[in-house]
Amino acid sequence: MHPEYDPSVTRIPHDPARALDLIKEAGMEDFVHEVQSIDDDWRRNTTAAVVAQLNDAGIQATHTVLPGSTFWNDWTKYPFSSTNWNHRPLGTQVLALAYTSGAAWNESGFANAEFDALLAEANSIADADKRREVMGKLQAIMIDEGVTIQPYWRTAMRHHRDNLVGVDKHIADLPQLYKFGFKA
Repeated sequence: MHPEYDPSVTRIPHDPARALDLIKEAGMEDFVHEVQSIDDDWRRNTTAAVVAQLNDAGIQATHTVLPGSTFWNDWTKYPFSSTNWNHRPLGTQVLALAYTSGAAWNESGFANAEFDALLAEANSIADADKRREVMGKLQAIMIDEGVTIQPYWRTAMRHHRDNLVGVDKHIADLPQLYKFGFKA
């Protein structure tokens, strides 16, 4: 939904057999991955989906569900856990918070000097069309280095009657009441 998102960046195809081959090549076919999540509705269920996809591929994984008071005490220390980053107005904002080298909220420990330099460059470009070129490079690095797992896209929708206008779903789920109205 971000205007600077580059849809031309090639995604890694879904290939569970290749994933298992890579695990075997790494000598980790007997390792059981323990994935931690907070005990809330959709993050718990999202993590369960990741664990199910791993197990379906033949990669051993378990799911440990923790109450928020426990999870948030150590959320940056778990080797394999799930969190979420909600929408920010600029596509660069979450990248700066969660993925720059040494950032306080970088729970993955991802560190890449080229990524950091490209993000600084993207943050210096006001025009979204020009920024998209750099954002595509950032997207490609994240894909190539396997920085994050996204098992599915959450559906965000708003229901309304046909006689209303201005009630489109806002990317941050903000009800913009000043735009709501009735059709003439």
